[in-house]
Amino acid sequence: MSALVDELVVEVLSLEVRLLACHARVDALTDEEGLHDLRTTVRRLRSLLRPLRGLPGVEQVEAAAQQVGSLTTPIRDREVLAAYLHRQGHHVAAARRTEQLSDDYWAVARSAELKQLFDVLDVFPRFLRASQHQGLLKKLHRRIDKRLEKQWAALDEALHDPLHDRHRLRLLIKRVRYAAEAYPQLNRLPAPALKSLKAAQEALGDWHDCWQWLLRAEQEPDLQSCVTGWRRTMAQAESKADRVLDRLSETCFS
Repeated sequence: MSALVDELVVEVLSLEVRLLACHARVDALTDEEGLHDLRTTVRRLRSLLRPLRGLPGVEQVEAAAQQVGSLTTPIRDREVLAAYLHRQGHHVAAARRTEQLSDDYWAVARSAELKQLFDVLDVFPRFLRASQHQGLLKKLHRRIDKRLEKQWAALDEALHDPLHDRHRLRLLIKRVRYAAEAYPQLNRLPAPALKSLKAAQEALGDWHDCWQWLLRAEQEPDLQSCVTGWRRTMAQAESKADRVLDRLSETCFS
């Protein structure tokens, strides 16, 4: 069991280093993927923590990570939309959504939310070691395994629901995929499963983008020229997502 705790501590420290690197990229405006990589790293941290709920320190780190996610979501949404508009030649509309991005990046880099995450994450390995010394991690393997099984069961049920909610499926797939990657030593997935999960997440992501953009178009007149194309793309994405989800169900739950 001590080996698993050691691996957890190493992974937490590794994620903290990645977050520090992403923070530096966002603060210095070095590239366009800094915020995206920061958000991905925060999601991986939350996936690592989810099976540990109830242990000392976990709630504080989870809450801080959630706050960073909430802070950065609208900025990332504008990034993605602006990139799409540029690709489609709608450069004026894209520029309207990128003109404030530099200020947004600096605000994130200097935010109380990100500082709080670094503060609680910095001491979290000591909480893990203290929990280990107090005997709170004796059944850690079982705790994590039980949580992973619960996530798989929820995804299995959702995939077999003929009236499945694509929003919920997307969330469940992301949780299962990131949890499997967070705990590879406990991963029991079939070999093609992670590839199928990634494909399903991407297909549902395309659908989700169109759905979000159509909602925005109701409030933002300069997007009206894109509505017909988005409706068509959304219908195609729905069909593709359903095919990918069927393959996922066959690969992982048959």
